[in-house]
Amino acid sequence: MTNTHNEISSEYLRVIKLRFREMKSTAEKTFDQLDGEMLFWFPNDNSNSISIIVKHMSGNMVSRWTDFLNSDGEKPDRDRDGEFEHTISNRNELYEVWEKGWNVFLNALDSIEEDQLHRKIFIRNEPHTLIEAIERQMYHYSSHVGQIIYIAKQLKSEGWTSLTIPKKNNN
Repeated sequence: MTNTHNEISSEYLRVIKLRFREMKSTAEKTFDQLDGEMLFWFPNDNSNSISIIVKHMSGNMVSRWTDFLNSDGEKPDRDRDGEFEHTISNRNELYEVWEKGWNVFLNALDSIEEDQLHRKIFIRNEPHTLIEAIERQMYHYSSHVGQIIYIAKQLKSEGWTSLTIPKKNNN
């Protein structure tokens, strides 16, 4: 492999690690704006609360990124349906579940070497390059963080503090 290829791979790994950490931080800044009850609110039975989204993301991260180079990302002991049950009872438990998933995922990202990015891994018996698997997770996790922010903004209404550049004449 050429230096240019290695430089691109190195830069890719640097950027995705940064973006995922920013995504995690953005969600945490959202949690910080919410009263405890708000973390468990959901509008109807076909919708998820922030706590359910957190539980699902964590379950996905643990399944996909534990032993990801050697075993399928959909682990046989994963209870995906159980991720959508309301079992988290308080803010501390929510943070424990959140951190468990992110620790597995970020440690996995940190373990990836540049020359592994084109290596095939499996998710639900489907081959993916590591780049594809990482990008699949970028899409998945960012959509859920967007849901978390959207729910929070609805609940906080005028009390919401923008996480990015606020609109003029708004918070």
